[in-house]
Amino acid sequence: MLFLYNLVVSLAGFFLRIIALFSPKIKLFIEGRKNVFSILEEKIKPEDKTIWFHSASLGEYEQGLPVIEKIKEKYPSHKIIVTFFSPSGYEVRKNNTVADITIYLPLDTKSNAKKFLKLVHPELAFFIKYEFWLNYLKELEQSKTPTYLISGIFRDNQMFFKWYGGFYRKALKAFTFFFVQNESSKQKIQSIGFDNVIVSGDTRFDRVAAILERDNKLDYIENFKNNKKTIVIGSSWPKDEVLIAEYINQAPDDVKFIIAPHNIKADQISNLKSQITKSTVLFSEKENKDLSSCDVFIIDTIGILTKIYSYGTIAYVGGGFGNPGIHNILEPAAFGIPIVIGPNYSNFAEAVSLVNLEGCTVISNTKELKTTFDQLLFDNELFTTKSRICKSFIQDNQGATETIIKSVLKPLES
Repeated sequence: MLFLYNLVVSLAGFFLRIIALFSPKIKLFIEGRKNVFSILEEKIKPEDKTIWFHSASLGEYEQGLPVIEKIKEKYPSHKIIVTFFSPSGYEVRKNNTVADITIYLPLDTKSNAKKFLKLVHPELAFFIKYEFWLNYLKELEQSKTPTYLISGIFRDNQMFFKWYGGFYRKALKAFTFFFVQNESSKQKIQSIGFDNVIVSGDTRFDRVAAILERDNKLDYIENFKNNKKTIVIGSSWPKDEVLIAEYINQAPDDVKFIIAPHNIKADQISNLKSQITKSTVLFSEKENKDLSSCDVFIIDTIGILTKIYSYGTIAYVGGGFGNPGIHNILEPAAFGIPIVIGPNYSNFAEAVSLVNLEGCTVISNTKELKTTFDQLLFDNELFTTKSRICKSFIQDNQGATETIIKSVLKPLES
């Protein structure tokens, strides 16, 4: 079966090179991997001490960041290596300051895995949430490198739990310890014979809690808000925006809206703006504008949504009308903002929990959206209750990073 896996990986690499001729994203995927080994040869010496973190994309990187920061703090002489699989993660965080080297992970072939791990020679290796690359795991196991899964999630539909998934189950032997988000994940991994597991929780709670201690001030958002109630629409998709635009066009004049779309391509921003009849300004056009006189602020840039949430009265988090589902609800929750989402959220444990606690409201159509927004805007008791639930949800679920750190530092300290 490993032979078939390696064949599939090799074929995928071949076809991705062809697809890259027509897809800018896949081109980044291919081009970004061309110089990985030369970068490693240049920046890592045989005598260097290193620690490796792998994340699939941006969300996993943010999830692992509290652990990366704490490890760096404890061991400043070690070089931190961060790898990404996806361009959507690497391109946004390639210039981060926490890692000494940030690169794409080479495709999971036997030769790539051997060469990568020979050059990096990590003392510890971390995989964040998921992505189980069999050749890398095999090399880590053979080299006896302490390897950890952090904020892991295990579900019935994963290969490990299928009758034909034996070679994937075997790969899990590489892990020294599994730190999982919930009890069901612990039970799943125990059901196939792994007892080296603990429910540590989700490190994202530690990540978003730390946001409150940072400077979230944005003068232009403050000018736009002008002390009025403000609904922040974060990571919206076109299906979200159709509903949102309809509400905006008939909303009370004393309510403002900030929209930060998931996709900021010019044509999609133009389409969004064309649906809105109220006074609208784009981030890219904000200079020399009287922002306080505008009703809608469309953020056609990236990297500031977290700070924008701090100005929200209500947050609508997008993605719930598509697949795989909603985006990050923890950031607005950290600021104690009542949250509204679309119906596709069942694969996100934090969303399920916050919906059950009634801090997050699920809507399926324009009518439900209007009812929910109006209630939260004008029913102070309801608003205060949901705000308190969201804030407590974040506070009550912190501590995963500390649990992980106490365990994984032992190999370095011994």
